[in-house]
Amino acid sequence: MSDAYSIVGGMAPLLHEPTLVVMLTGWIDASGAAAATMSTLDSECNARTIAVFDGDSFIDYRARRPTMELREGVNTRLDWPDIEVKHGHDLDGRDVLLLTGPEPDMAWQRFGREAASLGVRLGVKRMVALGAHPFASPHTRQARLSISSPSPALVEELRMLKNSIDVPAGVAAVLEHSFHQQGIDALGIWVQVPHYISSMAYPAATVALLTGLNQAAGLRIDGAAARQETVIQRQRLDELVAGNDEHRAMVAELEKLYDNSEQQTLQGALPTTQFTAAEIPTGDELAAELEQYLRDQNDN
Repeated sequence: MSDAYSIVGGMAPLLHEPTLVVMLTGWIDASGAAAATMSTLDSECNARTIAVFDGDSFIDYRARRPTMELREGVNTRLDWPDIEVKHGHDLDGRDVLLLTGPEPDMAWQRFGREAASLGVRLGVKRMVALGAHPFASPHTRQARLSISSPSPALVEELRMLKNSIDVPAGVAAVLEHSFHQQGIDALGIWVQVPHYISSMAYPAATVALLTGLNQAAGLRIDGAAARQETVIQRQRLDELVAGNDEHRAMVAELEKLYDNSEQQTLQGALPTTQFTAAEIPTGDELAAELEQYLRDQNDN
């Protein structure tokens, strides 16, 4: 029995080859797309908490203070920033686990070992971490997915972008290795979010992550609400861009870069993922107008 986490009710449930989906807040999540995806999973899978990691072991409470509920002078309760594992089912009744909460502030390697040990205990078949990052891509094209995994075979199995880059890591990268070392398939799925939209919600990225998750794990998650929101937002974005020559030119340039990259991929070449500053429209003015436009639309 580990002192790093506790099982709700004291006994782990009997599950059949569950998929563990990971999204811990604190690292890059453009447009909050990965968090929105986890919220969709939580709701559609009717997830319930089955395990809680020990906060004193992994969380700095001076950086992430608990919330005190004060009612007429009475300190009624404290709401702690817990790292939890939740359990639910997809539309076909498959077992789904969600690892949610904040990234640990310390002891990442121990956290990775303990999380993987819990994964073994729960019979996890595949771990999938979710993320979203800003990229020079247009909202008029499908949001693209990239994969990361310690397993070359798993990378080849899934038809996603395969990037080569050195970047600071989030704890999900640690979990990829710790689960892989336990013989559990482990991967990360990242969605590209148009850089001029990355500071606001972008449901199209959530739809893309759900599609990638369904493909990678053999799940069936609907995401109907996100798909409906995608249609509405696309219409609003198109209306705004159409009214400004500079915005139309910027989106057209991004479409050209995107299409060239897709063509390279179809031809078996590595897609172009590095552009010069002169090639990438900043989109700052468009981003500001989008934020104001969407606020006005919501107010109406």
